[in-house]
Amino acid sequence: MRGSKHSRVTACVALALAASFSAAAPADDARGLLQRMEQALATRNYQGKFVHEHDGQTETLEIVHRVEGDGFAERLVSLDGSGREVIRRNGELRAYFPDRHVALVENDTRTGLLFSGLQGLDGSAGQMYRLSEESPTRISGREARVLLVEPLDDMRYGYRVWIDEASGMPLKTQLRTASGRTLEQLVFTDLKLLAQVPDAALEPDAPARKCRLLHRTASGVPEPQQAADTTWDAADLPPGFRLVANSTRLMGNRQRAVTHLVFSDGLASVSVFVEPRSGRPAAEPPDDLPVPQTVTRVGSSSAVSTEVDGHKVTAIGEVPPATVRAIAGSLRPGFAPGVRPGARH
Repeated sequence: MRGSKHSRVTACVALALAASFSAAAPADDARGLLQRMEQALATRNYQGKFVHEHDGQTETLEIVHRVEGDGFAERLVSLDGSGREVIRRNGELRAYFPDRHVALVENDTRTGLLFSGLQGLDGSAGQMYRLSEESPTRISGREARVLLVEPLDDMRYGYRVWIDEASGMPLKTQLRTASGRTLEQLVFTDLKLLAQVPDAALEPDAPARKCRLLHRTASGVPEPQQAADTTWDAADLPPGFRLVANSTRLMGNRQRAVTHLVFSDGLASVSVFVEPRSGRPAAEPPDDLPVPQTVTRVGSSSAVSTEVDGHKVTAIGEVPPATVRAIAGSLRPGFAPGVRPGARH
């Protein structure tokens, strides 16, 4: 998984946009507001500047978003320092790094840079989160309604979203722990709804156009599917999480087979990558010895690296460290291939 700062920058917005929570009667208005917000994001062209704060760091960025039939085009630019740009269009993502004179190109099927993950959110997420509405307020000179998405345990994060009363667009978002501590915040300082977005607004700046393009593979196409040396599933996932994607591809110069698993509770998700340890026999550690794990934090994302049955296992997601540890530690080999409908609890 590529740990792009831009791809992580606003998961707190994206994940809060579920329109299918199972909530009590007082949340009916909040649910309707979320549906209105999702509709606004799916149908409106917009341009704006926002401030992203996390880990004591602050960055100012600009976004341009254009609806194109059933799809979209989107450009995100850092206004500080290196001038990084990310452009996503027609299922392709290009990340430009003018200070390094390179641009990375890869296929991408997510919904958008700033508001990814809007589609296909699972209705069962309502069993893991509580949706409510706080008192209206003003932000960036606009009347806003405030929605709160609270996790019901400490295995996932929650969200607070300020939504423009007039347009339905998000003005501010926070990613929060179960105890209410803010991990990440995004605030629009300027937001304009546009009738049209010219093509030029979606093109990289002159320094970025001079960057050398580096594709994810030599051919610039996705790695070919490859049969894995074993199949994988999880025997005891955290409550609410289930396996939603399972694929194996050839990666790197040595074309090693890497299995990619995605676990989700319908709102949060964790990616797991499994690859054989070269030159080492597959052997399950003794039951009385813990599997060694190394946990790291990258912004609001947690990552863990461990070993299972002679394979290197890496799990990463915008969830608490305990969640990636639990998911990585629950992997077991030998299940039937493909996506399973759920996991045992």
